[in-house]
Amino acid sequence: MIQVKLFDREHEKDLEKEMNRFLKGIEEQSLVDIKYNVAAMTEEEEEAQIYCFTAMIIYRA
Repeated sequence: MIQVKLFDREHEKDLEKEMNRFLKGIEEQSLVDIKYNVAAMTEEEEEAQIYCFTAMIIYRA
């Protein structure tokens, strides 16, 4: 059965740590694919840029 695990973090290092923790728990041959995306938005009141780092791990269970 094919399954997915979704990740969403504001900092890339947090995303990396969480994904590595998950990947340790599955067999390497179970991994099908990893999709990665970064979105950047500007918060107008504070003129700050906000990042959203997301990833999806597709694997066989």
